[in-house]
Amino acid sequence: MTIEHLHAVPHLTTALTGPLQQLEETLLSHQGETEQWLRTQWQDTRAPFYASVDLRNAGFKLAPVDTNLFPAGFNNLNPSFVPLCVQAVQSAMEHYGPKVRHLLVVPENHTRNLFYLESLAALQKILETAGYKVHLGSLIADLREPLPITLPSGAKVVLEPVIREQNRLRVGDFSPCFILLNNDLSAGRPAILENLDQPVVPPLEMGWHSRLKSSHFTHYRRVAAEFARLIGIDPWLIDPIFRNCGQIDFQQRVGEDCLATNVATVLEQIGQKYSEYGIDQQPFVIVKADAGTYGMNIMTVHNVDQVRELNRKQRTKMARGKEGHLVTDVIVQEGVYTFETWGEGQATAEPVVYMIDRYVVGGFYRVHAERGRDENLNMPGMTFEALAFEDSCTQPDRARAPDAQPNRFYAYGVIARLALLAAARELYEVSRGG
Repeated sequence: MTIEHLHAVPHLTTALTGPLQQLEETLLSHQGETEQWLRTQWQDTRAPFYASVDLRNAGFKLAPVDTNLFPAGFNNLNPSFVPLCVQAVQSAMEHYGPKVRHLLVVPENHTRNLFYLESLAALQKILETAGYKVHLGSLIADLREPLPITLPSGAKVVLEPVIREQNRLRVGDFSPCFILLNNDLSAGRPAILENLDQPVVPPLEMGWHSRLKSSHFTHYRRVAAEFARLIGIDPWLIDPIFRNCGQIDFQQRVGEDCLATNVATVLEQIGQKYSEYGIDQQPFVIVKADAGTYGMNIMTVHNVDQVRELNRKQRTKMARGKEGHLVTDVIVQEGVYTFETWGEGQATAEPVVYMIDRYVVGGFYRVHAERGRDENLNMPGMTFEALAFEDSCTQPDRARAPDAQPNRFYAYGVIARLALLAAARELYEVSRGG
């Protein structure tokens, strides 16, 4: 793969670049205020250890649509930015004291998912390069001895059974002083991780067994409003409208009226904004589980009738998520088009930005040749195109066009960090018992 290919920027439909370039120009012209404001925010609220943010670029709008606090996909990052990842890890670990040397990473139980294991190997390499001794402690119930796995890339991971002694975890004779979760706890809070003397990061409360996307986007709404006032823009340009609906049972058709009402409300609000800005596109919403990842339990809806006319297959798909978890709460989120395309085939693309501590450390484009600009791309058949964010997304080039590579990447980095700040406030609220 050539350097030119790694640094490519997807094509953004020409007719729609104008409004976004206005947003990008505004971000560029307020770079100083933006960076200073973010620095003060991190002084008030510590950033999560790591996160990834899915963005959608509609040309007239650039907004986050999901924030993951247990990110996978580290193997899809450009290897040239490993040094930045290493520095960010060292910065993150400073919060936990100078004596932290031994880390235990607790991964997902995906022993058959080679893509995930490649990410795990990449994450372990980053942590080890940062100067830490790292073991992988698996929660697989029937794992009794270390399980070495050689991956297609040539990398190797060793999953070891976790042992608890009083209030500490170990694997073999390795006693860690820090537990890093890379498991989103969709199945619940494992008893073995409760009330440990070792710090557990992110905390168990941030797992998908209790965390809600609607809570995160409530925090994001406030962050976006504060930032919009700072730089003088309409917060809608960076913030997706949403509503949430609880007590849903797709298979029994319970909560259907609540869902239909919220879909209608969000579609109407989007339509009003489209009229205000002269946008000639059909509004749509994304209905998805209010908790969870992996692109599950998601559907695109253009009108209320689609909600009332779901067939059995669609209801079954929406009813249960990862680990067989029953979906009872959904978020109705403004659908943000992605008008970015990749390659000669013009495959639909969207950026995913990765952060460690408060730093942007890279990202990739999620690309799907068989999905539309109004559909979820996190589906089988997707591919990833690595990119290196120029100077960690904080050094735009004002001499070039607003949509030039470093400037577009800077815009991505700003919006992703706003989502990171929302997650930081969410984390702080949970830690305070709020």
